[in-house]
Amino acid sequence: MSAKPEFIDAAKAGNILARKCVKCGELHLATVYFCKKCGSKGFSNSIIKGAGKVVTYTIMTVPPAGFEDLAPYAWVVMELDDSGIRISGFLPNIQKPEDLPIGMAVKVIGFDNRGIVLEKL
Repeated sequence: MSAKPEFIDAAKAGNILARKCVKCGELHLATVYFCKKCGSKGFSNSIIKGAGKVVTYTIMTVPPAGFEDLAPYAWVVMELDDSGIRISGFLPNIQKPEDLPIGMAVKVIGFDNRGIVLEKL
């Protein structure tokens, strides 16, 4: 499944396109079809700032095909500050765990063929 143009545009602007339940107001990633809190199927688009903290990651030293020239890099799971929503993204130039402590502040800076691109703050 490829990302929707609205999601890509938001990420390129440093934000995340989320879905807000019209019944209870719970925020979700743009990929859900039912509200996890109330079960409603009604959503409206919501833009969330793409800033948060590293929850976990893996450092890719032997990358998949097409990413060889980008290694080493980290594939990061981050929790967004304003919502608690977790997203994953690409963070270049991470060679060892000391380069990216858990809890470090990061932000969304773009979207390309790697997916969401992150930067340390």
